[in-house]
Amino acid sequence: MMWEALFISLKLATVTTAILLVIAMPLAYLLAFGHFRGRTMLETIVALPLVLPPTVLGYFVLLLIAPDTWIGESWQAWFDSTLAFSFSGMVTASILYSLPFAVQPMQHALLAIPKNWLEMAHTQQLNLWQRASRVILPAAKGGVLAAVALAFAHTMGEFGVVLMVGGSIPSETRVASIALFELVEMQQDSRANQLALVLLSVSFAVLTVVYAVNRRGLAVGVRP
Repeated sequence: MMWEALFISLKLATVTTAILLVIAMPLAYLLAFGHFRGRTMLETIVALPLVLPPTVLGYFVLLLIAPDTWIGESWQAWFDSTLAFSFSGMVTASILYSLPFAVQPMQHALLAIPKNWLEMAHTQQLNLWQRASRVILPAAKGGVLAAVALAFAHTMGEFGVVLMVGGSIPSETRVASIALFELVEMQQDSRANQLALVLLSVSFAVLTVVYAVNRRGLAVGVRP
């Protein structure tokens, strides 16, 4: 039960972080450099999971992907399975829950890029892909690394969101945080201690990486 739940958490965190890496960079770029009506509203929506209780977010996601909604019905038609109370449903909820932890470090790193670097790329008439690959991504690599680390750790520690959306189905949706809660309820203190120490170690290691990245000044590709 314990190691199986830990594996599911690692799988969930890996899949969620990989998807967030694709979603978060364009969003971070848009929020860092975009000038459009509704920018503040978009930034607020992205940051909302930081203050919204996880169970509330999980509840709204569950309503959104329920079998009688168009999303739930479409998923059922395409994949012959329900989205609610499934691993895919947990991934959906986790992406929303961890979104600000991926977007904000990237956004801050992009804003820290010296303006003359961007102006030089513009004067050289580089297209968006060339600017991204030659200037933006190398300069903001620290922000990307921090985003990956924080999104992964945040997803690993999820409880309320995954419990609301995925429940606690053995071998499918019972993640480490839920397993820990159940072990404590069953008074299996020894196994609960082991699992808690593993989760603590993961969180500590991730924060160490984030602070090391920030200390070395990798957020803008140079040492301070």
